[in-house]
Amino acid sequence: MSPIDYEQARFNMIEQQIRPWEVLDQRVLDLLARVRREDFVPAALRALAFADLELPLPNGDKMWTPKMEARVVQELALRPEDTVLEIGTGSGYLTALLASRTRDVTSIEIDAATAAEARAKLSRHAFGNVRVHEGDGARGFGDGTYDVIVLTGSTPLLPPRFIEQLAPGGRVFAVVGELPIMTARLTRLEAPGASVATDLFETVVAPLRNALAPARFAF
Repeated sequence: MSPIDYEQARFNMIEQQIRPWEVLDQRVLDLLARVRREDFVPAALRALAFADLELPLPNGDKMWTPKMEARVVQELALRPEDTVLEIGTGSGYLTALLASRTRDVTSIEIDAATAAEARAKLSRHAFGNVRVHEGDGARGFGDGTYDVIVLTGSTPLLPPRFIEQLAPGGRVFAVVGELPIMTARLTRLEAPGASVATDLFETVVAPLRNALAPARFAF
């Protein structure tokens, strides 16, 4: 079997998957060309690093598709001064993308082994502005405020705590809803107590563990 030309595969991913999905911000495209996705996928799946697939992780979770990662980074309109809270570190690849464009990333991962592996990968790539914590962030995390919050798993309802943790002008990305309909939603805090939600596209993402769900009536 001939060796994989990763640079050609990366180029094909950008041109054939990312651009057609309305990701046209050149800063985002350059970022995808620079951060090595193949270094973050599970080793056994390295050959599929640029495929239009949700790749499984050892803990049973899945990586987003490359086009999903790219679209979210574009929609968040990241700035160098932004502070970020990521709920669900997973492979650490989206964490790396976020950290490449912002001042500081706090990433929360509920699975200890997954957190440790992502932490090690990010350290090897010299992402000194990232802190990976083991914990449950499905309904908010800590007492800090952030410019950007990203939930990498879906949630039937967006917990109000995430809006409370936004700094003025901050935005939170979450996939909201339950099967069969989920919506990728960007919510921006326009002023204290005033937020505006924009529905971006429909998708399906596995839920966060312990995600907030609507009350169920028992008869």
